Amino acid sequence: MVPMPAQNERKLPMTRDEAWNLLDEFTKSESLIKHALAVEAAMRHYAARFGADVETWGLTGLIHDFDYERWPNPPDHTREGAKILRARGVDEEIVGAMLSHADWNQAEYPLDRPLRKTLYAVDELCGFITAVAYVRPEKLTGMSASSVRKKLKQKSFAAAVSREAIEHGAALVGLPLEEHINQVIAAMQSVASPLGFA
Repeated sequence: MVPMPAQNERKLPMTRDEAWNLLDEFTKSESLIKHALAVEAAMRHYAARFGADVETWGLTGLIHDFDYERWPNPPDHTREGAKILRARGVDEEIVGAMLSHADWNQAEYPLDRPLRKTLYAVDELCGFITAVAYVRPEKLTGMSASSVRKKLKQKSFAAAVSREAIEHGAALVGLPLEEHINQVIAAMQSVASPLGFA
């Protein structure tokens, strides 16, 4: 007879070291690694706020784009990564969230769960806040939602970032856009040093 684990004993889908090693194996770009760290911080921040599993949410953020450097084009980006994650036995909750953050997978992996909604909500916003930090002398220090919103209105600034995705993301996490921006700024400020903004 196989002994049952104690109820409070829980196996994590993967450790952070394993997630970091996976990211390191597939991603050499410093900017992509910093983006992964920013999204990880935002996911951990929201997991704590929503009473969710901080480790699972953080790992999801850390590896959400790990395959992008090798497969940057849709639909290969996320789908090739999902194959690798499944082959390595990564929890399907994480795999599904990674797939759902890309628009081309949302028919099969809809934004219908808190983990998926939140990853989608923070991904583009982290990229945009990073762009804003680069043009501010104080970087992330003292950044406010109002300064980010001013830049959002400037269509030529970080033009590749989808403003619609950022607005949709705020709705997905159930917050006004200003509050969502403030939450993600706070999360990124907590990892300012590894992001190069100390």
